[in-house]
Amino acid sequence: MTSTLLAVRALSVSYGKVEAVHRVSLEVRERSIVTVIGPNGAGKTTLLSAIIGLLPSNGGIAYFGRDVTSLSVEQRVANGLVLVPEKRELFGSMTVADNLQLGAFSQRGERDSARRLADVYRRFPRLADRKDQLAATLSGGERQMLALGRALMARPKLLLLDEPSLGLAPLIVREIFAIVADLKAAGVAILLVEQNARAALKVADYGYVLETGEVSLEGPADQLATNSRVVDTYLGGSTRAAHNAR
Repeated sequence: MTSTLLAVRALSVSYGKVEAVHRVSLEVRERSIVTVIGPNGAGKTTLLSAIIGLLPSNGGIAYFGRDVTSLSVEQRVANGLVLVPEKRELFGSMTVADNLQLGAFSQRGERDSARRLADVYRRFPRLADRKDQLAATLSGGERQMLALGRALMARPKLLLLDEPSLGLAPLIVREIFAIVADLKAAGVAILLVEQNARAALKVADYGYVLETGEVSLEGPADQLATNSRVVDTYLGGSTRAAHNAR
Protein backbone atom coordinates (compact mmCIF):
# COMPACT_ATOMS: atom_id res chain seq x y z
CA MET A 1 0.00 0.00 0.00
CA THR A 2 1.19 3.51 -0.81
CA SER A 3 0.18 6.73 0.90
CA THR A 4 -1.20 9.88 -0.65
CA LEU A 5 1.57 12.29 -1.58
CA LEU A 6 -0.51 15.10 -3.07
CA ALA A 7 -4.19 15.81 -2.42
CA VAL A 8 -5.86 18.64 -4.32
CA ARG A 9 -9.34 19.47 -3.08
CA ALA A 10 -11.94 21.65 -4.86
CA LEU A 11 -9.22 23.82 -6.41
CA SER A 12 -10.36 26.85 -8.40
CA VAL A 13 -8.17 29.32 -10.28
CA SER A 14 -9.31 32.54 -11.94
CA TYR A 15 -7.80 35.10 -14.27
CA GLY A 16 -9.74 38.18 -13.25
CA LYS A 17 -13.40 37.29 -13.68
CA VAL A 18 -12.65 34.25 -15.84
CA GLU A 19 -12.47 30.96 -13.94
CA ALA A 20 -9.96 28.70 -15.70
CA VAL A 21 -10.11 25.81 -13.21
CA HIS A 22 -13.30 24.99 -11.32
CA ARG A 23 -13.28 22.90 -8.13
CA VAL A 24 -10.80 20.30 -9.35
CA SER A 25 -9.91 17.47 -6.99
CA LEU A 26 -7.20 14.87 -7.60
CA GLU A 27 -4.71 12.69 -5.78
CA VAL A 28 -1.20 11.43 -6.46
CA ARG A 29 0.04 8.50 -4.43
CA GLU A 30 3.67 7.68 -3.72
CA ARG A 31 5.54 5.86 -6.50
CA SER A 32 2.77 6.44 -9.01
CA ILE A 33 2.21 8.32 -12.25
CA VAL A 34 -1.03 10.25 -12.52
CA THR A 35 -1.88 11.96 -15.78
CA VAL A 36 -4.21 14.83 -16.62
CA ILE A 37 -5.28 14.84 -20.26
CA GLY A 38 -7.58 17.17 -22.15
CA PRO A 39 -7.76 19.64 -25.02
CA ASN A 40 -5.95 22.94 -25.39
CA GLY A 41 -7.37 25.57 -23.08
CA ALA A 42 -8.82 23.04 -20.63
CA GLY A 43 -6.83 24.48 -17.71
CA LYS A 44 -4.13 21.82 -17.42
CA THR A 45 -1.15 24.18 -17.22
CA THR A 46 -3.10 26.52 -14.94
CA LEU A 47 -3.71 23.59 -12.59
CA LEU A 48 0.00 22.77 -12.35
CA SER A 49 0.90 26.45 -11.91
CA ALA A 50 -1.48 26.68 -8.95
CA ILE A 51 -0.14 23.48 -7.36
CA ILE A 52 3.44 24.76 -7.49
CA GLY A 53 2.38 28.19 -6.23
CA LEU A 54 2.84 30.34 -9.33
CA LEU A 55 -0.86 31.29 -9.37
CA PRO A 56 -3.22 32.11 -6.48
CA SER A 57 -6.05 29.65 -5.98
CA ASN A 58 -9.00 28.77 -3.81
CA GLY A 59 -9.34 25.30 -2.35
CA GLY A 60 -6.90 22.92 -0.72
CA ILE A 61 -3.46 21.63 -1.68
CA ALA A 62 -2.00 19.10 0.74
CA TYR A 63 1.48 17.66 0.24
CA PHE A 64 2.46 14.78 2.56
CA GLY A 65 -0.69 15.64 4.48
CA ARG A 66 0.41 19.24 5.08
CA ASP A 67 -1.46 22.26 3.73
CA VAL A 68 1.02 24.05 1.45
CA THR A 69 -1.22 26.80 0.08
CA SER A 70 0.63 29.42 2.15
CA LEU A 71 4.11 28.26 1.08
CA SER A 72 6.11 30.08 -1.59
CA VAL A 73 7.27 28.39 -4.79
CA GLU A 74 10.78 28.19 -3.36
CA GLN A 75 9.53 26.51 -0.19
CA ARG A 76 7.53 23.97 -2.16
CA VAL A 77 10.57 23.16 -4.31
CA ALA A 78 12.76 22.81 -1.21
CA ASN A 79 10.25 20.24 0.07
CA GLY A 80 10.52 18.16 -3.10
CA LEU A 81 7.58 19.48 -5.14
CA VAL A 82 9.17 20.39 -8.49
CA LEU A 83 7.74 21.63 -11.80
CA VAL A 84 9.16 21.00 -15.27
CA PRO A 85 7.37 23.75 -17.23
CA GLU A 86 5.90 23.39 -20.69
CA LYS A 87 8.42 25.78 -22.28
CA ARG A 88 11.33 24.26 -20.34
CA GLU A 89 12.48 27.77 -19.25
CA LEU A 90 16.17 27.06 -19.67
CA PHE A 91 18.92 29.68 -19.58
CA GLY A 92 20.04 29.53 -23.21
CA SER A 93 23.21 31.60 -22.73
CA MET A 94 24.44 29.29 -19.97
CA THR A 95 26.03 25.88 -20.33
CA VAL A 96 24.28 22.59 -19.72
CA ALA A 97 26.31 22.11 -16.54
CA ASP A 98 25.41 25.56 -15.20
CA ASN A 99 21.71 25.01 -15.92
CA LEU A 100 21.86 21.75 -13.98
CA GLN A 101 23.63 23.37 -11.03
CA LEU A 102 20.88 25.98 -10.83
CA GLY A 103 18.43 23.16 -10.17
CA ALA A 104 20.21 22.45 -6.89
CA PHE A 105 19.85 25.99 -5.52
CA SER A 106 17.33 24.93 -2.88
CA GLN A 107 19.50 22.04 -1.65
CA ARG A 108 22.62 22.37 0.46
CA GLY A 109 25.83 20.40 0.36
CA GLU A 110 28.40 20.43 -2.45
CA ARG A 111 29.17 16.73 -2.05
CA ASP A 112 25.51 15.76 -2.40
CA SER A 113 25.12 18.12 -5.36
CA ALA A 114 28.08 16.50 -7.11
CA ARG A 115 26.54 13.08 -6.50
CA ARG A 116 23.21 14.18 -7.99
CA LEU A 117 24.98 15.73 -10.97
CA ALA A 118 26.78 12.46 -11.62
CA ASP A 119 23.43 10.64 -11.42
CA VAL A 120 21.86 13.05 -13.94
CA TYR A 121 24.76 12.50 -16.35
CA ARG A 122 24.38 8.74 -15.91
CA ARG A 123 20.67 8.98 -16.65
CA PHE A 124 21.17 11.39 -19.58
CA PRO A 125 24.49 10.54 -21.29
CA ARG A 126 23.84 13.13 -24.00
CA LEU A 127 23.89 15.87 -21.38
CA ALA A 128 27.25 14.62 -20.14
CA ASP A 129 28.58 14.81 -23.70
CA ARG A 130 27.28 18.39 -23.99
CA LYS A 131 27.93 19.69 -20.48
CA ASP A 132 30.04 22.60 -21.75
CA GLN A 133 27.64 23.43 -24.60
CA LEU A 134 25.21 26.37 -24.39
CA ALA A 135 21.64 25.30 -23.69
CA ALA A 136 20.37 27.37 -26.61
CA THR A 137 22.27 25.15 -29.05
CA LEU A 138 20.62 21.89 -27.94
CA SER A 139 17.98 20.02 -29.92
CA GLY A 140 14.39 19.92 -28.68
CA GLY A 141 14.79 16.48 -27.15
CA GLU A 142 18.03 17.45 -25.45
CA ARG A 143 16.39 20.57 -24.01
CA GLN A 144 13.64 18.44 -22.51
CA MET A 145 16.25 16.13 -21.03
CA LEU A 146 18.04 19.16 -19.58
CA ALA A 147 14.79 20.44 -18.07
CA LEU A 148 14.18 17.02 -16.50
CA GLY A 149 17.78 16.81 -15.31
CA ARG A 150 17.61 20.26 -13.74
CA ALA A 151 14.44 19.22 -11.88
CA LEU A 152 16.14 16.05 -10.61
CA MET A 153 18.91 18.19 -9.12
CA ALA A 154 16.30 19.50 -6.67
CA ARG A 155 15.74 15.97 -5.30
CA PRO A 156 12.03 15.82 -6.17
CA LYS A 157 9.61 13.56 -4.40
CA LEU A 158 6.88 14.65 -6.80
CA LEU A 159 7.55 15.89 -10.34
CA LEU A 160 4.95 18.03 -12.08
CA LEU A 161 5.55 17.53 -15.81
CA ASP A 162 3.84 19.96 -18.18
CA GLU A 163 3.60 18.69 -21.77
CA PRO A 164 7.00 16.91 -21.90
CA SER A 165 6.35 15.67 -25.46
CA LEU A 166 5.49 19.10 -26.87
CA GLY A 167 7.17 19.75 -30.22
CA LEU A 168 9.24 16.56 -30.20
CA ALA A 169 9.61 13.94 -32.92
CA PRO A 170 7.86 10.59 -32.25
CA LEU A 171 11.13 8.74 -31.62
CA ILE A 172 12.18 11.32 -29.01
CA VAL A 173 8.70 11.23 -27.45
CA ARG A 174 9.09 7.50 -26.87
CA GLU A 175 12.49 8.12 -25.28
CA ILE A 176 11.10 10.83 -22.98
CA PHE A 177 8.23 8.61 -21.82
CA ALA A 178 10.67 5.75 -21.19
CA ILE A 179 12.60 8.15 -18.95
CA VAL A 180 9.36 9.07 -17.15
CA ALA A 181 8.65 5.38 -16.47
CA ASP A 182 12.23 4.93 -15.25
CA LEU A 183 11.83 7.83 -12.80
CA LYS A 184 8.77 6.15 -11.33
CA ALA A 185 10.78 2.94 -10.92
CA ALA A 186 13.38 5.00 -9.05
CA GLY A 187 10.73 6.13 -6.57
CA VAL A 188 9.72 9.54 -7.95
CA ALA A 189 5.96 10.20 -8.14
CA ILE A 190 4.79 12.12 -11.21
CA LEU A 191 1.81 14.30 -12.07
CA LEU A 192 1.86 14.38 -15.86
CA VAL A 193 -0.06 16.94 -17.91
CA GLU A 194 -0.05 15.85 -21.53
CA GLN A 195 -1.93 16.32 -24.80
CA ASN A 196 -0.54 13.07 -26.17
CA ALA A 197 -3.26 11.08 -24.42
CA ARG A 198 -2.23 7.72 -25.84
CA ALA A 199 1.36 7.96 -24.56
CA ALA A 200 0.26 9.44 -21.24
CA LEU A 201 -2.31 6.74 -20.48
CA LYS A 202 0.13 4.03 -21.47
CA VAL A 203 2.68 5.13 -18.86
CA ALA A 204 0.27 6.29 -16.11
CA ASP A 205 -1.40 4.39 -13.29
CA TYR A 206 -4.39 6.70 -12.96
CA GLY A 207 -5.84 9.47 -15.09
CA TYR A 208 -8.11 12.48 -15.08
CA VAL A 209 -9.77 14.10 -18.08
CA LEU A 210 -9.93 17.88 -17.73
CA GLU A 211 -12.38 19.73 -19.97
CA THR A 212 -13.28 23.45 -19.70
CA GLY A 213 -11.62 23.61 -16.30
CA GLU A 214 -13.43 20.67 -14.72
CA VAL A 215 -12.73 16.97 -14.26
CA SER A 216 -15.15 15.17 -16.57
CA LEU A 217 -13.78 11.64 -16.15
CA GLU A 218 -11.30 9.83 -13.95
CA GLY A 219 -10.16 6.28 -13.35
CA PRO A 220 -7.35 3.76 -13.75
CA ALA A 221 -5.36 4.64 -16.87
CA ASP A 222 -5.98 1.31 -18.57
CA GLN A 223 -9.73 1.76 -18.16
CA LEU A 224 -9.68 5.33 -19.48
CA ALA A 225 -7.69 4.11 -22.50
CA THR A 226 -10.63 1.91 -23.51
CA ASN A 227 -13.40 4.31 -22.52
CA SER A 228 -15.43 5.03 -25.66
CA ARG A 229 -15.57 8.79 -25.09
CA VAL A 230 -11.84 9.05 -24.40
CA VAL A 231 -11.07 6.89 -27.43
CA ASP A 232 -13.31 8.92 -29.76
CA THR A 233 -12.17 12.32 -28.47
CA TYR A 234 -8.50 11.85 -27.63
CA LEU A 235 -7.20 8.59 -29.09
CA GLY A 236 -8.60 8.87 -32.60
CA GLY A 237 -9.88 5.35 -33.03
CA SER A 238 -12.40 2.72 -32.03
CA THR A 239 -12.63 1.30 -28.52
CA ARG A 240 -11.67 -2.13 -29.86
CA ALA A 241 -8.60 -0.72 -31.65
CA ALA A 242 -7.51 1.10 -28.51
CA HIS A 243 -7.88 -2.08 -26.46
CA ASN A 244 -5.87 -4.08 -29.00
CA ALA A 245 -3.16 -1.41 -29.06
CA ARG A 246 -2.57 -1.99 -25.37
